[in-house]
Amino acid sequence: MSETGGDVYSLGPFVHCYRCGGRLQITRREERPRRWCPACDRIFYHNPVPAAGGVITDEDGRVLLVRRRFEPRAGAWCLPAGFMEYDESPAECAVREIHEETGLRAHIGDVFGVYAGRDDPRHAAVLILYRMGIDGGELRAGDDASELSFFAPPAIPADIAFRAHREALVDLFGEDLAPAARPRD
Repeated sequence: MSETGGDVYSLGPFVHCYRCGGRLQITRREERPRRWCPACDRIFYHNPVPAAGGVITDEDGRVLLVRRRFEPRAGAWCLPAGFMEYDESPAECAVREIHEETGLRAHIGDVFGVYAGRDDPRHAAVLILYRMGIDGGELRAGDDASELSFFAPPAIPADIAFRAHREALVDLFGEDLAPAARPRD
């Protein structure tokens, strides 16, 4: 996908207007291609989905990763994170996702980073990651995680599920990150 959203995928899968049922066409508005309903003159924006999660490190500087139980990319590793629910803030989402996936009760620290996630086949996402501290709970794989572990930079698995997570790991560990775990162009 181009930075200017110039491909048809970025316009979304819609074919018909959800308002009037008219067949959508592609037009150029705001210097971008957009899906448009000529019957009711409505533009359909295909916006990314917000997601949030946490960067948790232990006293040895290792980062907590979870192995994905389900597709997409089942078996690959990622930071504990997930899509925001309608009625929650990004911070509430991060706390919920940490608890669901790891069994830990955690608190929010500073914003670690914000990343564009464009390689998940379900949605483009905006991933907000927080530094998080552990308040309690029992470390266990749960929800959509099949396994979890703390990893030091040289031991981070090469099979990181999503580019945004790889970018965050590079931001966390810099040159210490194993080359196999770094984002590929």
